[in-house]
Amino acid sequence: MTDLKSRYLPDVDVSTPLVAAALNHAFRELGGDTSGHDPHHVVRVFKMAQRLAAAEDADLQAVELIAALHDVKDFKFTGDDMSGAREAERWLLEQSASSELATLVASNIAGISFKGAGTQTKPLTIEGKCVQDADRLDAVGAIGVARCFAYGGTRERPIHDPATTAAYHSTTEQYLNHQGTSINHFYEKLLLLKDRMNTQAAKNLATKRHAFMETYLQQFFDEWEARS
Repeated sequence: MTDLKSRYLPDVDVSTPLVAAALNHAFRELGGDTSGHDPHHVVRVFKMAQRLAAAEDADLQAVELIAALHDVKDFKFTGDDMSGAREAERWLLEQSASSELATLVASNIAGISFKGAGTQTKPLTIEGKCVQDADRLDAVGAIGVARCFAYGGTRERPIHDPATTAAYHSTTEQYLNHQGTSINHFYEKLLLLKDRMNTQAAKNLATKRHAFMETYLQQFFDEWEARS
């Protein structure tokens, strides 16, 4: 079996062999992705989640497993709200993980993703909150801008259409089925994330990244209207 961890995370320690196996599993599943949910996204979320876990005194193995597996069979690509959680639990039990650990990881993965501004959120443990913050931080700032347009391209979304207004999604189905534009996605999700962080460390990081996106959008609209 190819050790993809040594390729994507050669210098980062993991707490257990199970975490290393989970990373290899995720890297194999997500290899070739062009939507911004590729192995490099997993790496960034994993490293940030480790950082937040240390600040919050969270269980490190649980944080690492949630981070490693959080995008495998994600609902955005399956259309099934619980596909990622079920896959994580199935895989962990197949690796002889305890049922308690598998349930903990799966239940947190079920609640991590943003599924519309008005959707009900599932409760998370502190471990899930650390990963959710890390995942959301990767959706704001310079990388967040790049990922927004990458994802929009895979969904055949136009970059911008002044005649198309941003939408408020009250259900996961609305969020999944809405076409929209990449610029509207900033208003439908990315600009909302700063105020939805769980940990203080993530809130501090999100403030700077949020400001960058606001500056970017101002420049975008200036160029769009030939003002700049």
